[in-house]
Amino acid sequence: MFDALGNLIAYRLLGLSAQGQWGPALQFFIADSVKIFVLLVVVIYVMGLLRALLSPERVRSYVRGRPAWLARLLAIALGAVTPFCSCSSVPLFIGFVEAGIPLGVTFSFLIASPMINEVAVVILAGVLGWRITALYVLAGLVVAYLGGVVMERFRPQRWVEPYVWEIHMGETPLAAGPQGLLERHHFALHEVRQIVGRIWRWVLLGIGVGALFHGLVPEAWVSRYLGDASNPLTVPAAVLLGIPLYSNATGVIPVAEAMLAKGVAVGTTLAFMMSIAALSLPEMLILRRVIRWPALALFAAVLAVAFSLVGWGFNLIT
Repeated sequence: MFDALGNLIAYRLLGLSAQGQWGPALQFFIADSVKIFVLLVVVIYVMGLLRALLSPERVRSYVRGRPAWLARLLAIALGAVTPFCSCSSVPLFIGFVEAGIPLGVTFSFLIASPMINEVAVVILAGVLGWRITALYVLAGLVVAYLGGVVMERFRPQRWVEPYVWEIHMGETPLAAGPQGLLERHHFALHEVRQIVGRIWRWVLLGIGVGALFHGLVPEAWVSRYLGDASNPLTVPAAVLLGIPLYSNATGVIPVAEAMLAKGVAVGTTLAFMMSIAALSLPEMLILRRVIRWPALALFAAVLAVAFSLVGWGFNLIT
């Protein structure tokens, strides 16, 4: 249905050629824009109905006081079902620190929250299929868990800015949340307006980049520089390429779709997606307000190595 709409506008109404460059690029942009925004609205609304009782304060409360292994699993699970992008996860980082939650657990949440969420999972499955989605989610969970463990080994609390330890937020009253069906409906609509309003530019930017990549980048170039899964340098190159870019897991999906269509290996594509979602330059700049440069460099290095290992591993088995 979505492809048919793209074909109708790009090829029949505008008369562009399907064998040219701009025709396939525009067709991709139209079809993916409609498909992704329809999925966005539907999934965010449904999850908003279920998330009416969930708040950042509750997230912090669920994790506090648990054994380290259980707290880490809870932090990752809560990160996967909360709608925080990498930059909006940082303020919650301060709340976790103030609540006495171990920093390793906090870093696990900080990795999982932007990389994995139910909206991105549904859209990823709708665009790329459940196989790629399962690989991405599995890799994200493993990276979030082990990344937090590695960070904790280096005692990162010594690199937290002093003012963070001095914050006394107190016991924030936990919101009861909307109780009735009508209140949950209004809450879900608010979630749709808030989340779509926050990310639509990045989604369109991601679709636009994916469309240009799909239509204008020659397959021969892709095969030469990114498509060779046997070349170990393609994966770290994809990770480095993703760092200066900023998007959430939803916005990067169209770019990944175009990369896979051009023959880029699955592992290289997954590493690129993870780098954009969890290792972006804007996140690093915001996180610098909370932790000092040694911790920031360690965090970036741990994720870069983890994403590269994920890419190499999946390139070997797929």
